[in-house]
Amino acid sequence: MARRSAVRSGRETADVEEAQAPGRDAAFDADPWEPPRAGRKGRRPGDDDGGGGGVQGGRYRGSGGRWWVWVGRAILWALIIVILVNGIRAPFERFTASEEPGGTGGAPASGRPGGYPVSAAGAFALQFADVYFNYDQASAPAREARLRAFLPEGADAQFGWNGVGKLAVQSVQVAGVEPHGGGNATVMLLARSDDRWLRLAVPVFERGGSFVVAGRPALLPPPAKAALPQRGVADRDGALEGELTPVLGTFFKAYGEGDAASLARFSAGSPITGLNRTVNLVQVRSVIAPRGSDDARVVTSTVAWQIPSAGSGTGGELEQEYRLSLTKKGGTWYVKDIRGITEPSTP
Repeated sequence: MARRSAVRSGRETADVEEAQAPGRDAAFDADPWEPPRAGRKGRRPGDDDGGGGGVQGGRYRGSGGRWWVWVGRAILWALIIVILVNGIRAPFERFTASEEPGGTGGAPASGRPGGYPVSAAGAFALQFADVYFNYDQASAPAREARLRAFLPEGADAQFGWNGVGKLAVQSVQVAGVEPHGGGNATVMLLARSDDRWLRLAVPVFERGGSFVVAGRPALLPPPAKAALPQRGVADRDGALEGELTPVLGTFFKAYGEGDAASLARFSAGSPITGLNRTVNLVQVRSVIAPRGSDDARVVTSTVAWQIPSAGSGTGGELEQEYRLSLTKKGGTWYVKDIRGITEPSTP
């Protein structure tokens, strides 16, 4: 039997078990978290018949602690799964993106609508057109040599030109880039040759940031001229227009000269910066003032400027249109803002 020692202090008694008696049930030392085996009888020392904090029948009867362990494990495994999935998916997405039409195998995608480098393609086609649109039979070999940088291997050396005649363009501009997928795009160019406007469609192929002209370009009609809507001021304030014409004459004179002191007397708000004597005022040709508030109006003014020419000191006249936001204080009109017109003006 077990040897025990008892120490009594007041009313409390502490029993300390020093050894296990031979033949003691092995289940007594089992994991306290495990449920009791069927048929087991008896109670372990320390069993408590109460509802909390004890061990009864081999089962721990804590206050919910076991459930928090399982919740923590579930959260930890969920976090590990998310990390693994993201780690596997990221390189896969980068790889598949490089294989999509217009992809560049991991090249930066900045400024690439639909994955196509439109800015770079436009610049490439612009350089090509500068060679393509300028030819002279007296310097055909030089043109041929310059074209090689843009054409695929085995292409016609002059790329459709028969080697006769002469053509020169004064300017070429990119009008737009239309990606078609698979690295293909059409770059639309506008070129001016003497008094003619030419629109050229250039097929361009791109791969890995490199470009080549994929086929012979095509001339297309230039953009058509648009018809302006019939707009105008249906209800004009003639009295105010007459009042503002001399006022704006003085204002625009100071504006052309860049006279800061005079402009400050006309300004209502931020200071207005003039044109610093780059023009001379000829005349305020018209003022259009729609009816509106007594102390705030937005008017349109047509102004004739003379732009001095180098050497002669005089030059031709240019009529220009301005949009002015005005405010009235103490019976005087002031300019809050001046800019170019924002809508079609009356013909």
